[in-house]
Amino acid sequence: MPRKQRIYYDGALYHVIARGNNGEYILKEEEEKKKYIETIKKYKERYKFKLYAYCIMDNHIHLLIEVGDTPLPKIMQGIQQVYTQWYNRKNARTGHVFQQRYKAIVCDKDGYLLPLTKYIHRNPVEANMTKDTNYEWSSYGEYAGGREEVVEIEFVLKILSNNKAKAIAEYKKYVNEEMDDIEQCEYEIKEVQKGNVNITKKIELDYLIDTILMREKVSKEEIKIKTKKQRISDIRKAIVILAEKHCKTTSTELADKLNIQVSMVSKIKAGETKQTEYLKEIINTYNN
Repeated sequence: MPRKQRIYYDGALYHVIARGNNGEYILKEEEEKKKYIETIKKYKERYKFKLYAYCIMDNHIHLLIEVGDTPLPKIMQGIQQVYTQWYNRKNARTGHVFQQRYKAIVCDKDGYLLPLTKYIHRNPVEANMTKDTNYEWSSYGEYAGGREEVVEIEFVLKILSNNKAKAIAEYKKYVNEEMDDIEQCEYEIKEVQKGNVNITKKIELDYLIDTILMREKVSKEEIKIKTKKQRISDIRKAIVILAEKHCKTTSTELADKLNIQVSMVSKIKAGETKQTEYLKEIINTYNN
């Protein structure tokens, strides 16, 4: 079944869930949880995203991330790759550490930011790992203590009160109450709202290119090299065709990004070039 296209726009809020490959306990030891949190910090500084909550369980993680200029796939690729390399060296092993596709749900920030932090912080309680939310490997401690180490607590606390001490007390009470049922369909954004019209948000060209190249396991250097390889040619064509539909871009920009002639971009857009089954597969996978 083709994978669904992920929505991206500056300011998008994602509930990210990444699981150990085959359900493996890849974060069971204290050292492993510390390493994952350190890796989050490293990429948070690099890519300037906002993190509102996290919880590191033994075989999966929860992150509540608001992106800026850097798209989520690039952020998660960095975090997952660094941890994977460290984990494999530590355990003298090779291969995948995480499931190849993490789950990323685009969330309604205005209505659901507060309950989503509660959902994440109550994860160990619901899994019967702890009796309350005072779990060492989540961001709850930052909220309860009123200190920012990894997450941005101020925005969430101000939802409850402008008085910080009161907000912290209210938050602790709120999170330690039993969780109300919250369904994904309630807080998931499938389209971007603009006035009274539902439109699909135009995405960044670099994000589209990065996503396609990661999926097809091709580097940016390979895509710009002069070659007659059909596979590379098809990937370039797919980028042009998909960019025309999903991005605000020009033929000149596309030609520069792919190191091809503007005239070739125009031919691809006009449907004057051959479409192979592989090319159609890339396009259908992204559009679905």
